[in-house]
Amino acid sequence: MNRNSRIIGQERVRLAYELKSRYEAGASVRALALEFGRSYGSIHRMLADAGTTFRERSVKRVASTGPQQAN
Repeated sequence: MNRNSRIIGQERVRLAYELKSRYEAGASVRALALEFGRSYGSIHRMLADAGTTFRERSVKRVASTGPQQAN
């Protein structure tokens, strides 16, 4: 699949439901993006269009307190 090609119509619907099935089986959005050669955003959008219920993020990000100052 060409990363820059548009996916429309029935092909997009078919792919969205395939992605949904794989995501619900445990694949991450990032893993699907790498496997299908698409961006994270396009995979996320197709999953949302297919009615996917997204999992909670498993890793909490720590908020930055800004640049550290040297003493």
